Amino acid sequence: MFIIGHLLNAVATILDLALSLYMWILIARAVISWVNPDPYNPIVRFLYSVTDPVLYRIRRIVPLYFGGIDFSPMILILAIVFVQSFLIATLKSLAFRLM
Repeated sequence: MFIIGHLLNAVATILDLALSLYMWILIARAVISWVNPDPYNPIVRFLYSVTDPVLYRIRRIVPLYFGGIDFSPMILILAIVFVQSFLIATLKSLAFRLM
């Protein structure tokens, strides 16, 4: 059980880092959307290609778009924070019990 505990701890840490990185990418995309970015810029294209599939699903389920403000990135950030505080904390506590 010692090995499984360390494995779960490593998975939780990597998942936490990946979710944090995705949240910062989402924040960067939201900040870039405030200005008129060049659609041919590779950074802008990367940000849109990484975040558009998830944001499209959220917009399709919950169409929150009031007064020119898109609230789907905020919903996704709240979902990421929930997953980080619930799932990752659960995985880490389970891992420490198995160690």
